[in-house]
Amino acid sequence: MTEPVLKIFDIQRFSIHDGPGIRTTVFFNGCPLHCPWCSNPESQKGRTELMHFDRKCTHCGRCFQACPNGAISFSPETGPVIDRSKCRRCGSCARVCLSDAMRMTGKEVTVEEVMATVRRDRHYYEKSSGGITVSGGEPFLQSEGLAALLKAAREEGITTAVETTGNVSAESFRKGLGLVDTWLFDLKHADPEILKEVTGGNLSLIVENLKQALREKDSQVIVRVPVIPGFNFDEKSLTGIFRLTLASGGRQVDLLPYHVLGKSKYAQLGREYAQEGEKGLDKKELIPYAAIGQRMGLNIMISGKDPAVIGG
Repeated sequence: MTEPVLKIFDIQRFSIHDGPGIRTTVFFNGCPLHCPWCSNPESQKGRTELMHFDRKCTHCGRCFQACPNGAISFSPETGPVIDRSKCRRCGSCARVCLSDAMRMTGKEVTVEEVMATVRRDRHYYEKSSGGITVSGGEPFLQSEGLAALLKAAREEGITTAVETTGNVSAESFRKGLGLVDTWLFDLKHADPEILKEVTGGNLSLIVENLKQALREKDSQVIVRVPVIPGFNFDEKSLTGIFRLTLASGGRQVDLLPYHVLGKSKYAQLGREYAQEGEKGLDKKELIPYAAIGQRMGLNIMISGKDPAVIGG
């Protein structure tokens, strides 16, 4: 049987925000949503992307000379300018760049290649109750490969976590059941029309998959809510999410304050950032909303540099 090929865009070691303990986070390529605040925009199209890091560029002109498609114009003063409509993402410019200013993101790897990286930190997992987390993008768009990776980790005694939008078919989602120790399940809005308009999400599909995860007896489910100004940063929206969580059988909610850490990636990809002008939220701004959820019977955590549990 041929080993599945995984499309990923990054592997991050020593992660402490993607599940319990110290973890290795594997970022899968591809996502069914188009959230304006996405901090991993390089994952959205599910393909290799060219990123240009202007601060690293030495204006040498090698990329201009190497591009076979005429997609790069150049002057010593301004450096390279990329015409994305002509770029075929062939990687010629990145291969000749000496300063890593041109970089291709996204690659195909095998399960064994990922596990070779994961094994390097087994000692840290054992000491901290950590393990592997699969994130994205949306991991369940590659459900066969995801299941193979989770099985491989489980067979070696490494705990598993998956961060998911839940916006995938029930058939694809079921392939992860029984293989996940910790579910990090995004729930962005309780109004199906707002969710669809802003992110492209299907709320009924998301909720059905959330219920599937919550029925897993031997796994923990954490509902994660990215709190975004102008989208769900208000009492009505967050209370709606809390009610939906409770109705689905969930009890643990993690509020994620909006941040702008991924903003620079949009310029590197030649795209506009839809949240331009919005400032990041301080976790203290979410305490009143967390208290509401706590009174409703939920266990609420607010993420940040120093995560805070409200009401114990």
